[in-house]
Amino acid sequence: QVQLVESGGGLVQAGGSLKLSCAASGLIFGITTMGWYRQAPGKERELVASSSSGSITNIADSVKGRFTISSDNIENTVYLQMNSLKPEDTAVYYCNAQPMYGRRGNYWGQGTQVTVSS
Repeated sequence: QVQLVESGGGLVQAGGSLKLSCAASGLIFGITTMGWYRQAPGKERELVASSSSGSITNIADSVKGRFTISSDNIENTVYLQMNSLKPEDTAVYYCNAQPMYGRRGNYWGQGTQVTVSS
């Protein structure tokens, strides 16, 4: 069974940094698209960053230059390094996995809260 376990959220001041982790199991990691989404209060969930095959990446314009997605194929873990955080980055951040093989499911982590104070 697929399981995504997130960690690293918390409360930081504007300009600070956080690193989110998503440990995945039950996936063929190298052929699974991994992504980070976020949902702020009153807004729809949006894509922050994604990585396919651990090399092809997509970064949202709102976080480009500040956030970086990376992965550790040995530990089957994807990371989101968040620098120069702004209050507008406050949201629940979700890990997402989309296997590019077999039945091609769509899986979500439980979400982790990131709060950036002014």
